Amino acid sequence: MKRITLLFAAFILVFSACKTIKQPAQSEYTTDNTAPTKVFTVPGSETTTAVEKPAPPVVDEKPIAIRKEQVSFTDQQDKVKNEGNTYFVILGSFSQLENAKNYRTTLLNEGFTPIILHSETGYYRVCVNSYKNETEARSRVAQIRQAFEKYSDVWLLIKE
Repeated sequence: MKRITLLFAAFILVFSACKTIKQPAQSEYTTDNTAPTKVFTVPGSETTTAVEKPAPPVVDEKPIAIRKEQVSFTDQQDKVKNEGNTYFVILGSFSQLENAKNYRTTLLNEGFTPIILHSETGYYRVCVNSYKNETEARSRVAQIRQAFEKYSDVWLLIKE
């Protein structure tokens, strides 16, 4: 009987001693960020002014997609003008040349000067600008994203 009582007491001690209550660390150097900010007014002042922090500038955080491919030009005049460039700003990609030509016409009506590239993967890429410098190409992508919300999926093709 003593053994059963002893085992029962040990069992209770083991399971009751393991429980811990987690509390946030308390320090005189930490503050509670969830508590509302206290605002004090000077007695006798009739107007209260609130100081607001300026909003941070809006930054385009969507990364720019980049793809390296071997491409050929579908038009000889486009080849002469853009053959020396390495970075191409792509707005559309199509498996059929006819669809790429229709999209090119749409972009011409919106003020772009698109060219069509034929990729090693078999797709026809509709390019609106080409550059030798990656920084210039990236700034053009950001400019298009800001000016045309519907072209937010614009990306860069790097010619191999």
